[in-house]
Amino acid sequence: MEKREEAKEVVEEEEQVVNPWEVSAKDGGKIDYDKLIDKFGCQRLDESLIQRVQRLTNRPTHVFLRRGVFFAHRDFNDILDAYEKGQKFYLYTGRGPSSEALHLGHLIPFMFTKYLQDAFKVPLVIQLTDDEKCMWKNLSVEESQRLARENAKDIIACGFDVSKTFIFSDFDYVGGAFYKNMVKVAKCVTYNKVVGIFGFTGEDHIGKVSFPPVQAVPSFPSSFPHLFSGNDNIRCLIPCAIDQDPYFRMTRDVAPRIGYHKPALIESSFFPALQGENGKMSASDPSSAIYVTDSAKEIKNKINRYAFSGGQDSIELHRKYGADLEVDIPFKYLGFFLDDDAELERIREEYGSGRMLTGEVKKRLTEVLADLVERHRRARALVTDEMVDAFMAVRPLPNMFN
Repeated sequence: MEKREEAKEVVEEEEQVVNPWEVSAKDGGKIDYDKLIDKFGCQRLDESLIQRVQRLTNRPTHVFLRRGVFFAHRDFNDILDAYEKGQKFYLYTGRGPSSEALHLGHLIPFMFTKYLQDAFKVPLVIQLTDDEKCMWKNLSVEESQRLARENAKDIIACGFDVSKTFIFSDFDYVGGAFYKNMVKVAKCVTYNKVVGIFGFTGEDHIGKVSFPPVQAVPSFPSSFPHLFSGNDNIRCLIPCAIDQDPYFRMTRDVAPRIGYHKPALIESSFFPALQGENGKMSASDPSSAIYVTDSAKEIKNKINRYAFSGGQDSIELHRKYGADLEVDIPFKYLGFFLDDDAELERIREEYGSGRMLTGEVKKRLTEVLADLVERHRRARALVTDEMVDAFMAVRPLPNMFN
């Protein structure tokens, strides 16, 4: 009996793979987020926490919270407890710069982090893991650094406040207090443990094995003495996609052993590929994603050609049975980016019942995404190299909590 149970567990483990470098469901199916929550040991973000955010910030909750895009957390309630008592916290998120331009899936954590920064009036550190991408993507050091600066422009275009935001690249910043924390973390994590968490094998080079502490230590305020000198007790909240959870499971395990608070996390689901909800979009497949560099015409063509439809095979059948909204990608994308709850509900009713056709939904999505991408393009065009330097300058932020 025990062997049968063990075999079942192994089969279930193989059904979906979710880690920082690979996201895939069995046989191209959907990611089972309930199973993921059980496996990772995080909690569902329930309605009471969402209502509490609205009450504490005195502003409408973000569309990503209302619609369950950010759906899981670790100790988010502790962050809200501390905030309610007048204690400060800071935000930490990041980007692995592996491509010239971001796609919409890459934008999601930054759009949400911008909301958190504005709502709670807190500072933010953004890590550009140019070293990680150099090791995993076989990019040169110089190319990784170049992509980091290009990606920084897209991040800045999301509207972050330079008086509250520090962007750093690992190649530029790692050293000093940051490196001391890396060594403290590294001493607490055995090789067996890191293999268990990340699945490294004997074929992986030692750079990969040694990388996790680099992503761990921005969770600790003492890694940024120019920001938090003398305030090593301040808490950290990390908005990220759930595939980054393994890094922070390791971090949370180590934190109390080296005298720090465990970082709290608020975690998002994956933005599905145009072809269907079977993981996340691939930067290596341009037809699977909408990029912030796509023209309105390209966006329209991609949606019309590639966006998987839950509509029926003929208008007659569609009018009779309606669309399958569980698999319809245009409707799912509207769930991310159409801010108007009433309009989304109307589309759900009309499309789900068959009164609205796939072409109409795709047309509405094209309008929404073309507008979003155009606004981003205009904002990015205004970001100069001097602005990137300003965000990345190692400097105190005297008004970061105002």
